[in-house]
Amino acid sequence: MLKVAILDDYQNVSQQFVDLKKLSGKYEIKIFSEPFADEADAIEKLAKFEALLIMRERTPITKNLIENLTKLKFIITSGLRNKSINLDAAKKRKIVVSGTESNTNPTPELTWALILGLARNLKEEIDNMYQGYWQTSVGVELKGKILGLIGLGKVGTQVAKVGKAFGMQVMAWSENLNLDTCKELDVLPCSKEDLIKNSDFLSIHVQGGERYKNCITLKEMDKMKKTSFLINTSRGPIINEDDLIIALSTNVIAGAGLDVYEKEPLSENNKLRFLPNALLTPHIGYVTAENYHIYFTQMIESLEACVNGEPIRVIE
Repeated sequence: MLKVAILDDYQNVSQQFVDLKKLSGKYEIKIFSEPFADEADAIEKLAKFEALLIMRERTPITKNLIENLTKLKFIITSGLRNKSINLDAAKKRKIVVSGTESNTNPTPELTWALILGLARNLKEEIDNMYQGYWQTSVGVELKGKILGLIGLGKVGTQVAKVGKAFGMQVMAWSENLNLDTCKELDVLPCSKEDLIKNSDFLSIHVQGGERYKNCITLKEMDKMKKTSFLINTSRGPIINEDDLIIALSTNVIAGAGLDVYEKEPLSENNKLRFLPNALLTPHIGYVTAENYHIYFTQMIESLEACVNGEPIRVIE
């Protein structure tokens, strides 16, 4: 029987979306609900497995991991893009990598939850309600404010549309900004510097990787309005985390809404957890019942296709 590992099922919900018992005659499946302590721990615990079903960008599937998992034949990831898989190493080992479809709307929806939470001080007000206090802060309106977007792709476009519905002015910058999209959405294209200086809410929607690593550092935050908010539902390393902690601690900017971090899961003693002007969620941008249904059912579908020698949704 093919030995299959389901990795990083943090909420232990994979069995709610797929009937694994029906597959027990064909596959020996083990679910890992906790992150591995380190790569050595992952290598030790995954040594016997021939297929990995992974949630994108949780456990990195590195060159070293691939080289040490000598029985590995298939890697099935959620989504059709996963920068945490070393595809070159997989190709060298002739390991098939395939993926699943994914809804694009959950992340824009969470982005707006963070923006609204920051604008109306929801973290403070909700905490204070449970402590018996009543109306302890003054929020700000979105109408007439400037929403700055770093990236205007599938996610950024949806965020822009909602911003316009709120009556916000929307500006955008990226290294490959599509001017036709800007015109269609009535979004003002601008330079990175102008975006940073003018935005009341600055939201990040570009892909991770070296191109945008440390795109926002203390240098950029110093140029932002002191009343401005920074939102990141894309990838943690796009913002320099140490610099962000300094900026929030010294009120260089008003606050930040974050769903992604430099290292995940976020450590218990990370200073971001203790800042009153940081609104934090645990990388749940794509974590919805609808998306998980797609992920887990199509992971099994992709696995079956691989086993039958006719892989689908191959990632190269």
